[in-house]
Amino acid sequence: MRVQDLRSGVVALAALAGAACVNTQQSLAPIDNANFELEPTHAFLTAKVKHFGISDYAIDFNGLSGQLDFNADDPTASSVSFQIDAAALETNFPDPEKKADWESELANDGRFLDADEFPMITFVSTGIEQTGEFTGQVTGDLNLRGVTNPVILDVVFNGTATSPLDGGRRRVGFNATGTFDRSDFGMGALTQFVSDTVTVEFSGEFIEPAT
Repeated sequence: MRVQDLRSGVVALAALAGAACVNTQQSLAPIDNANFELEPTHAFLTAKVKHFGISDYAIDFNGLSGQLDFNADDPTASSVSFQIDAAALETNFPDPEKKADWESELANDGRFLDADEFPMITFVSTGIEQTGEFTGQVTGDLNLRGVTNPVILDVVFNGTATSPLDGGRRRVGFNATGTFDRSDFGMGALTQFVSDTVTVEFSGEFIEPAT
């Protein structure tokens, strides 16, 4: 391929990508009541704990799926659920030869997520309260290591988008944050080094299923 042809292709792709976002807005107006599925390539979940009380240690979870029953007329009547692969996690451990062993220990050791015994983490909403035009609190049941406890998430509605790359299917985007104590789920080990409180951060997009 000639350089000129390659440049032309890049310009065309950039133009298409720009056109794909022209219908983005932070408004409920273009959204009808609909069921959406989490779009996994644009879904990010991080859990953070305090290390020695002086820094945040982050763990990213890569195996996510989710469903959103979205009620635009009454957002508080919506519902959401998530399924998280407890073994599909990643850290920034610097030694590549030890990284896999460390991440396997976090995932499978009985002191931590114990994914061999409890492979799936789930969250199912039980109630939604609207706190602002585009903010709310979602209360739900978090099931982790076979234990279920209520957790509250602070949620921000980021907006909607349609793209010709999706065949015009609608997307909705959210950010969410929340905390829980890991000891409530049977993970009370090493609290002298690592905080009991876990902060979770989510950012992601839900998309209409293909017809």
